[in-house]
Amino acid sequence: MNFVSTWLARYLNSPSKTYEAVSTSAPEILKKILVPGDVLLVEGDRRISVAIKYLTQSTWSHAAIYVGDVFNQGGDDPDVLIEADLKNGVISVPLSSYYDLHTRICRPTNLTNEDRQTLIDFVVARIGYQYDMKNITDLIRYLLPTPPVPVRWRRRMLALGSGEPTRAICSTLIAEAFQAIRYPILPTIERQASSKTDHAIREIMHIRHHSLFTPRDFDISPFFEIVKPVLVDGFNYKDIKWAKESMAEVSKDKEPLINS
Repeated sequence: MNFVSTWLARYLNSPSKTYEAVSTSAPEILKKILVPGDVLLVEGDRRISVAIKYLTQSTWSHAAIYVGDVFNQGGDDPDVLIEADLKNGVISVPLSSYYDLHTRICRPTNLTNEDRQTLIDFVVARIGYQYDMKNITDLIRYLLPTPPVPVRWRRRMLALGSGEPTRAICSTLIAEAFQAIRYPILPTIERQASSKTDHAIREIMHIRHHSLFTPRDFDISPFFEIVKPVLVDGFNYKDIKWAKESMAEVSKDKEPLINS
């Protein structure tokens, strides 16, 4: 059983032949904009990515957390991200691992220096944790890229497993780290009236289990800022140098607007 699980993990973690790599941020700009605590979402080019994107109805199939150069490796390409990998468990990787892929930066707002350090210490301490390969049911469900599963069951389908912190969904580790500092991602909100005579409504947030979080949740969370490196770096559309032939083709193909 363990042999079959290992083979499945290797197969699902291999690159998809149909994926076309596209990067929306230049490596040097991405490297300059990221700060410790940022969650880096990745579109993903693995076989398992197709299933995760379908089940979560999202562009994002993978998530890693930026910790900076905490390992003091030096050099031009140190390990600055920590992620939960299906095959290798919790590992540190260089930013160059995702230079050729579509990425998005999700930044926690107003994070204190103390909580930022606690967050980083939490994920660093879990490097070396391994995925439970004996739990073959975690892997078999990803063999169908688009399983016929009703929408309301898809999130639960991702949460199946033994409860280990390094399951196939990498966002489990990151969600657990943010819950350790009580930073909200997508909490369940209960609305209650303050009293029988008071019309004021107060909101009580309940923590969801970390196994239910997916990469998409960091993207749609109201508590994370979406940072676009090109815009932060000082984008000016006037500086774009368009190819003359491209502009000519656009002008030629454009239909004139007629007011009715």
